[in-house]
Amino acid sequence: MKKVFTAALLCMAIASYSQTVFGYWYGNANVKTKSSANNYLIELVLQPEKTQVKGTLNYYFKNTYRSLPVKGSYNAASRQLFLYNIPLTYFGSFAAMEVDCIMDMRGTLRISQIGSNLYGSFVAPPDYKRMCPDILFDLTLNADASKIDSVLKDISEFKENYQVWTPEKKDTLVAVSVTPPPKKVINYVTEKQFTERENVVTSEIEVASDSLIISMYDNGEIDGDIISIFYNKNLILNSQKLTHKSIRINLRLDPQLEANEISMFAENLGLIAPNTALMIIDDGTKKHEIRVSSNLEKTSTIKIRRKK
Repeated sequence: MKKVFTAALLCMAIASYSQTVFGYWYGNANVKTKSSANNYLIELVLQPEKTQVKGTLNYYFKNTYRSLPVKGSYNAASRQLFLYNIPLTYFGSFAAMEVDCIMDMRGTLRISQIGSNLYGSFVAPPDYKRMCPDILFDLTLNADASKIDSVLKDISEFKENYQVWTPEKKDTLVAVSVTPPPKKVINYVTEKQFTERENVVTSEIEVASDSLIISMYDNGEIDGDIISIFYNKNLILNSQKLTHKSIRINLRLDPQLEANEISMFAENLGLIAPNTALMIIDDGTKKHEIRVSSNLEKTSTIKIRRKK
């Protein structure tokens, strides 16, 4: 009897919310760039909390699934939704990278005879606009009471701020084992500045494998250092802040080159000059720990050779 009563209340709630933003939403989001196919699959469930809104945002991107609690506000008169400080995996991230864009979700409720849609964009703060372009989303309301019930249950039992799930072989259509090469990032300003600064080779190492994992950390006190990474003079990572969490990049050496180069370009000097980082190069057999330092005149470069 209790379950029947609860289900009835949920159905009544869904009906009452049919003209509002509350309920279970699903759909996708795409990065707003001229040449991007980066797609996020999204689930969003919202419920009122006094004068505010709370809920859960679930999204799947590349090989990562994340579930996050969200809070914000909803204006019923203008049908405007605002959710703030949502960590979205940076669209240029490679597998296993730990780089987020902290973004706000701004949406508009659209109601028609066909159904309800929530559309809008995830927007980064002004200082990060260049690194984190808008992510446009379009979500559809699903009035399935059981789904709303299950997600609301997740909200009430939520204990973590960050959950990551990586699919196993059985969860994928094709098992991919080859590490993809890094994609070139387009930023004409940074590329021009890179050519104008002195390129200084500070270390040379030999590695046992063609496949490498590069991890970058702030070396010492976290003081707001922002870097870009060039690989063989191609920009592959743009304007990333160094923290205690690693920036991880999967690289495959170019066998046509006598030596491959990875360069750390300083976007700023942080609070304490120069811009310094700890770079760890893992070739599967050995981890090479290298202290890297760059400033606004010189760029530090590491030369990497494959052992013969």
